[in-house]
Parts: sequence; C-alpha cells; structure tokens
Amino acid sequence: MKVRQTLLRAALAIGTATFAFSTHPAMAASHREAPITALDQKADITDWFAFVSPEHPDRVIMILNVDPFLEPSNGPNYFPFDPNVLYEMKVDNNHDGVPDVTFQFRFKTEIRNPGVFTGFVGNLAGIPAITALDGVGSEGLGLRQTYSVTMVTKSGSQVLSDDQNLFAVPSNVGPRTMPQYAQLRQKGIYTLYNGVRVFAGTVADPFFIDLGGFFDSLNMRKSATAPVLSAAIDGDDKNNYAPNALAGFNVNTIAIEVPITMLTSDGATHAVGEAAAVIGTYGTTSRRRQSVLGEGRGEAGTWAQVQRLGNPLINEAIIGTGSKDRFSMDDPINDKQFANFVLNPLAGQILASLGVPVPAAPRVDLLPLVQYIAPICPGCKPSDAGPIADLLRLNTGIQPTQPAFQKRLGFIAGDQAGWPNGRRPNDDVLDIALRAVGGILADPAKYGTPLGDGVNVSSSALQPTFPFLAPAYSGRDSVHQGPGQAGCALQPSGICPAN
Repeated sequence: MKVRQTLLRAALAIGTATFAFSTHPAMAASHREAPITALDQKADITDWFAFVSPEHPDRVIMILNVDPFLEPSNGPNYFPFDPNVLYEMKVDNNHDGVPDVTFQFRFKTEIRNPGVFTGFVGNLAGIPAITALDGVGSEGLGLRQTYSVTMVTKSGSQVLSDDQNLFAVPSNVGPRTMPQYAQLRQKGIYTLYNGVRVFAGTVADPFFIDLGGFFDSLNMRKSATAPVLSAAIDGDDKNNYAPNALAGFNVNTIAIEVPITMLTSDGATHAVGEAAAVIGTYGTTSRRRQSVLGEGRGEAGTWAQVQRLGNPLINEAIIGTGSKDRFSMDDPINDKQFANFVLNPLAGQILASLGVPVPAAPRVDLLPLVQYIAPICPGCKPSDAGPIADLLRLNTGIQPTQPAFQKRLGFIAGDQAGWPNGRRPNDDVLDIALRAVGGILADPAKYGTPLGDGVNVSSSALQPTFPFLAPAYSGRDSVHQGPGQAGCALQPSGICPAN
C-alpha cells in the first residue's frame, strides 16, 4: 500500500513556503485578508463579531463568519463546514493578551443519500420537501453535518453539547426543496449547558462595502459623493448610495450566546467603569500540520493556525502584505512585532496624499484598538493596558443599543455599544475604520473628515433575535447588486451608480 503524506496549507506556519504578492493601496475588506487564506477559502474568516446581546443584556454574542462569497445557487453540495478545520472563539479576560476562555467547534459530515446526484433534494421522486434537520421531513438532507461545542479554560475542558445532536443549518436551496426555510433555520438554534445558545449554518452575508470601487485604487462612486460623504448621505443609516458587493452572497456562520459571568475573570458582572468589565476577543481557524491520503487516511500532528481575526480591517488595511501571513498565523500576544504598522499606517499616508488631514506619526490615537485603555476601558489603569495585541475589546458593562436605534458609525457617533467597543453586524466598519485611520480618535474637530463609500447598510435585513444574521439567500431566486443594478433606493430610479 502506498501512502502519500502531504503538508496542509496550514504548515506554512513553520515556513514551508513563501508567497510573493504585489502590494495594493486599497483599504477594503476583501474577505480574503492574506495570501494564505486566498488559497484556503474554507479556513478564511470573513468577519468576527462580539457584542452584548440586545435580547439578553446579561449575555455576550460572538459570531464567527467563514468561507467568503458563497454563490447561493452553487450546488450540488453547496457549502458545508470543513471537518478538518478547528473553529475557535477566544476570550482574554485578565488583559494579558492570552486566551482564558476558548470555545471550540468541530464538524462531522454524513452522506445519507449516496445514490442521489445532489446533497439536497425535496418534493421530487418521492422524497418530501426538507422541513426538518432530523427525523420526518429531513429525508432530503443527503449531506448533513453535526458539530460539537467544547469550552476550554485553565481548569480544563467541558463538552457543552454533550448528549445533544447539533445539526448545522444547510444553505437555502430554493422554495421547492425547502419551502419553509425560515422555520427550518430556527430549528438549528440549540440551548446547551448553563443557558448557552448556539447556531451554525449558512446565512446571508451581513457585510456591506463597495468592494470594486476600493480595489480599483480608491476609485469610489462620485455620484455617492464618496470618499468624502455629503452630510445627507453620511447621516443616512438606512439606505445605500453605492453598490454593496456582498449583496446576494451567503457565508457560513457559527454564533454563540454566553452569560457574561462565564467570560469575566472573576465570574461576575461589572459596571462600565470597572476594568474587569472589559474582555478581549478574537476568532481563529486551524488545521492539522499533516494529513495522510490514501488507505488509512487521517490527521496527524498538532494544530496550526491558518487565520485569526479580532478587529476588522487590521490585516487588510494596516498590516503590510509581506507580513499578512505571519500576522494570520501568530498569536495576539506577539503583536508587538507589528506595532509600526499601527503607529504609522500606510493607509493614513494614502489618505493624506488625497488631501485628507491626518495626524502625524506616531499614531498613539490608534492604541485603543490594540490595548486596554480608554475610551473602551475607562476604568483601566496603565498597569491594565496589557501588551500590544489585536483583540476586539468589549466593555460588557455598556448596555446594548436596541437594533432600531443603533447608529452605523457606532462609538464615534455616540452609540457606545458599537465598534470599536465590540462589533455588531450593522456597524459600518469600513467608514469607521477610514475615519479612525484619518484621526477622528485623536481630534474629531480637526480630523473628522466624513470618509466613506456610500454603502451604509447591509443588504440582508438583520434579525432582532439570536442569531441576528438574516437567513441564507435562496439558491433559485437570489440576485446580486452591482453598478447599474437595483439596490440604491434614493439614487435615480433606485439604480446603483457606476460612476
């Protein structure tokens, strides 16, 4: 028997390969943040969210989105999670940059109808429509995934999903196969130990950005007044004035709702002015360093991190291309090596070249993104700041803003429950990031240029309850949004501009 061993892409972590990619001045979330994840899409983290639940203010929501630009009609197997990837959500609660609480997710795939040409079929050839994830109504789920949830602390590990079958919600194939998809999706919400709730499955991608305009060397839509927005467009949190590149695409998500007391260092809740109220969070994906192909195939070796994400746009807009892979595979505790990218960001120099007033380096105004300091942690002393580390910091003492009253510009617009205090799905992180790099945290009056792309809201209606993200777009009926297409209600005839 011949057995061939091959190093997985994650083995790049030990230097088995190098990449040579050209740099690009664009400041956008490509959903493929680094060269390594451009080659390993299933392990690519598109977005990371952490916020106090507007449903239950005594709990924190964490959401890990992976696998970008999923075309809803792309059968026959659609978009299963990768059983060879370890998905993790990590929390630092004592401000040392090292995870203290970790939630691990592992998936298993079963092929239930091996003779059927597609993974999902219903109302055809005697197979009923798919209306359930298990039992009667699930017969058409030929490809089905289950998953486990394990919490790891310094005291050990605990399987939160013990004695439960947790099913991932599949993509929305279409109205004949899945005629009640919204109800089907609700069956994928599970309650675990201590009231923890989880959901895993395919959803409509909540991210919103004029991706094409940014990647064409900041060639944004003048009819949307970008990149310096008019007062009317900047003040509109409900409408888009430029095409949202993510409209009509799905993404895979893992969401968890956890009591705050399971995340803080002392197992208690804290007021906004207490340092212990602030936690640092991030998500990771990892692969085994080796896999064996052939008979007796399996996994071997320790886990190697492929990707991590804390604050949005750090890897895309701040870290240099030659360092992106190292950043993706390293731990936040080691981020001091990338400090110069934060203290003198190239993106700021690009904005300055466009005539935007920008503070001079060193950019200490950006340190709240990488340290435990005010304004996110008003109760932190200098000794609480911790090391330079890209963590999405969340003050659990700040009460959530109800969805109807949330402001897309979050913290800098006076909505303290929004990014960079955690991150909610409808925070306009591109516009916020542009303004942060432009210096608004240093002096809003002097460096408050209203930068943006004219895409102000997600194209998928966010939900008011867990897991908050909209159901997956229909594979049969979904449409995309681009230049010259509908999707910008207040532009002439509702058409998104090309120029």
